[in-house]
Amino acid sequence: MTRTRAFVALGSNLGSREANLRTAINRLRQLGEVTAVSEFHATRAVPESGVLATDPDFLNAAAAIETRLDAHTLLHGLLQIEAGLGRDRTTAPVGPRTVDLDLLLFGDLVIETPGLVVPHPHMHRRRFVLEPLCQIAPNAWHPGLGKTVAELLRGLLAA
Repeated sequence: MTRTRAFVALGSNLGSREANLRTAINRLRQLGEVTAVSEFHATRAVPESGVLATDPDFLNAAAAIETRLDAHTLLHGLLQIEAGLGRDRTTAPVGPRTVDLDLLLFGDLVIETPGLVVPHPHMHRRRFVLEPLCQIAPNAWHPGLGKTVAELLRGLLAA
């Protein structure tokens, strides 16, 4: 079976944010080979992402993973990691969270199914996603928009 390079955004704004992210990154290794991890970036809560501006600040990062899993199975694994770290999407799908893992890109695939949209539909509008991702993969290609991550970030910063 072939391996696919995927990118995951990580965020945490409850508890020990750094420990939450480090634990999530370690658990990502159960889903494939983690080949790169960005620095951790402190960011304010952004209301457009489902949290309130008054919520605690986030610590965000991005990780690259080489996986033999298909996109749906990888997403299921990400959701299991979140649940294992105390995230309850059933009662609090948005708002403060111990950990948030979003599948941003999965190879060069465009996937639109119930429960999974790849590339992530909001990544190109979120600085807290693009900055860490650009640090580890500036030339990663967004197949839906036909631009690199670096181009998306430049466009966002210029707006």
